Amino acid sequence: MNIDLTSQATPSTILIVDDTPENLGILGEALQPQYRVRAVNSGERALRALAGPVLPDLVLLDVMMPGMDGYEVLRRMQADPVLRAIPVIFVTAMDASESEERGLALGAVDYITKPVNIPIVLARVRAHLELKGARDRLAGQKEWLEREVERRMQENLLIQELSVRALACLGEARDNETGNHIVRTQSYVEVLAEHLADNEGFRSALAGQRRRLIVQAAPLHDIGKVGIPDAILLKPGKLTIEEFAIMKQHPVIGGQAIAKAMRQARLGLGDGVKEHVEGAFTFLEVASEISLGHHEKWDGSGYPYGLAGDAIPVSARLMALADVFDALISRRVYKAPMTMEAATEIIMAGRGSHFDPEVVDAFLACRDRFVEVASRLAEPAEEDAGSAFIEGDR
Repeated sequence: MNIDLTSQATPSTILIVDDTPENLGILGEALQPQYRVRAVNSGERALRALAGPVLPDLVLLDVMMPGMDGYEVLRRMQADPVLRAIPVIFVTAMDASESEERGLALGAVDYITKPVNIPIVLARVRAHLELKGARDRLAGQKEWLEREVERRMQENLLIQELSVRALACLGEARDNETGNHIVRTQSYVEVLAEHLADNEGFRSALAGQRRRLIVQAAPLHDIGKVGIPDAILLKPGKLTIEEFAIMKQHPVIGGQAIAKAMRQARLGLGDGVKEHVEGAFTFLEVASEISLGHHEKWDGSGYPYGLAGDAIPVSARLMALADVFDALISRRVYKAPMTMEAATEIIMAGRGSHFDPEVVDAFLACRDRFVEVASRLAEPAEEDAGSAFIEGDR
């Protein structure tokens, strides 16, 4: 964007406020060759003029006027966030320093005594209009920069989201029957996080940007499957004990890959840069805990580390339910999809054993939203429903 640093093409507008016609005439005649001039003879009329759609660029304001004096006019201007930006120069016959200090304290930018010296008036008017123009341009630059920063931030967030989605799809490409699994599970996690955000036990874990990071990182929960052999990953039917032991390594493979990416990134950054990109590392830390913890169970019988209860990160607890629910209702190489009712019964049966009880309660409270997501993002082949879930959740 090219920002115009030249003066305004149209002349500035000056509002003169004075109860003496002679003073209005002298100032108006002096200013009109260079500026557009408006003149009023009282404080009340000045405020009416300032209430119009077109505001002056500067006000020359007499102090001593019958009725509403200049001090009161200035006080009211300062109380209005729009009028406050208009520079006011007091013009008065008084020369006491107390009066000058009072006017400047109220917000006037300058003080001119009567009888006025026209060259001085013109010089001060020009100087304060130039200052106002500079402030306006800076304000415009600031507004533009704020919009540009916001646009760049949104662009970077989109790039991050697309990169995460691409990585997740890379993992799912080896297990292609899961289709929209990553999109559905991310939506389920978002629903649960939103419902639990004000829950006392979840508030701190879902506060601020943390909730957004959990939702963004959810698609990476199964990224470790890239390290599982096809013969196991794509096997139709139940895995053997040995095969399942290998399958259970995918959370660790994913967690280690993310940890390695963080280490390498930190090595490539200077200390000063690290402080400014810490948010990116926080995102990867959340992704790692989701990958490592989404197969842990509330009673400690899960894998890979057998964590139990609150030792399992909140992000992983949300992912655990979302992942299992979607696995139950989806067709896989080793199972047919289940009905919503059957899947709900299994989730309820896992309350306090497989799943955090409060996460199950949140699921039940939001079940209609789960159903809506599942329906909207269903695979074309998932219109039928049938067999029971096969043990050995992958």
